[in-house]
Amino acid sequence: MSGWFIIREHRKLKLNIMKNKLLLCAATAVILALTGCESEHHHCCCHRDQCEHREKKESQADLLAQAKVTKDDAAKTALAQVPNGSIQEAELEKEHGKLIWSFDLTTPDSKDITEVNICALSGKVVNIEKESPQDQAKEKDEDAKESKHDKDDDGDKDHDHHEDKE
Repeated sequence: MSGWFIIREHRKLKLNIMKNKLLLCAATAVILALTGCESEHHHCCCHRDQCEHREKKESQADLLAQAKVTKDDAAKTALAQVPNGSIQEAELEKEHGKLIWSFDLTTPDSKDITEVNICALSGKVVNIEKESPQDQAKEKDEDAKESKHDKDDDGDKDHDHHEDKE
């Protein structure tokens, strides 16, 4: 009877070991999925949720292929929001994960710029914001810093040792 007891206990031990291995594999898979495991061909200096400049890495051709609303149609919608407005700048971009047409409009009676964002998928107005000349200068400075950060990342051969200077 002691022989059967040993065999039964040995089988229980083997089953427990197999269960533990299975749990370890499952836990590893969940951790990798939650941390957003990076592919080897893309190196980035920051975490996925902090990396806004990734959105800008898509080419204009990629963005245009995704857009369902043309620039002209979006411009008509934007101009309808600003009486006597004229478009100074227009760009297709991803902002906060949404594909938008962004228009900077001026009016003859003001130095302010009205930024009108139109959803490039639905054609609906996403946001309208007035910017003073001071706001515009601040935005240009931020864009220049971001552009420099992107260039530094592109020129940095060893991304694993990149230090964020901001």
